[in-house]
Amino acid sequence: MAMLIPIRDLNPHKRFPVVTLGLIAANVLAYLATSDGLIGLSEQAAVQYGAIPCDVVGQCPAISQQLEQFFPSRSSSLSVLTSMFMHGDILHLGFNMLFLWVFGNNVEDRLGRIRFPIFYLVTGLAAAFAHIAVNTGSNVPIVGASGAISGILGGYAVLWPRATIISILPLGFFFTTIRTPAWVALGLWFVVQVFGSLAGLGQLGGGGVAFLAHIGGFVAGLALIIPFGAGRGPPQPVRDDDWVG
Repeated sequence: MAMLIPIRDLNPHKRFPVVTLGLIAANVLAYLATSDGLIGLSEQAAVQYGAIPCDVVGQCPAISQQLEQFFPSRSSSLSVLTSMFMHGDILHLGFNMLFLWVFGNNVEDRLGRIRFPIFYLVTGLAAAFAHIAVNTGSNVPIVGASGAISGILGGYAVLWPRATIISILPLGFFFTTIRTPAWVALGLWFVVQVFGSLAGLGQLGGGGVAFLAHIGGFVAGLALIIPFGAGRGPPQPVRDDDWVG
């Protein structure tokens, strides 16, 4: 199933997105600190900072004892948080940061610089536990900001469903750009996650994609964006007729 790759939205924000840029910087620095160059995330860093489902829920005492032996400062609870700043390779990092930038600046603008990072972390935790709940026996570390960013996407879908999204559409070996309302781009993205989770029965899919984490984060974003205080009037989205490319 084809998936759109958003590269820009026509939805102005009023304030400089300092938190969004800060989160991007934190993810990039974490990647540089834990990667083996172009190879990607080191195996040691994945185990030390990734969230291992069976360890988090106490289902693999032997593995938990080994982790405690090799990484005395490691905490299974904190690993759910640190895993949100780890990425498997440069493409994993790049796509996540692209999505965070395109959609995060508007959500930050609406929630403000205090509530936005809290929203980001809460939806990220919801995403991680959605995956862990179905994979309690797994010893495969989960890493990535995708779950938290999925929460951003869910919040954006609620607030600006008709905002114009400019996306890349892969067509075999060729690419083109396409403009759609946000609900189309994000709706298609969500459908891809659902089909991916069904195909993998909740396990890590091909390429190591934790589809259930994406679904959990997105649903959390849908449910929590209004309770988090996003009731203030949004800036008016720019329509296609108002934009000159």
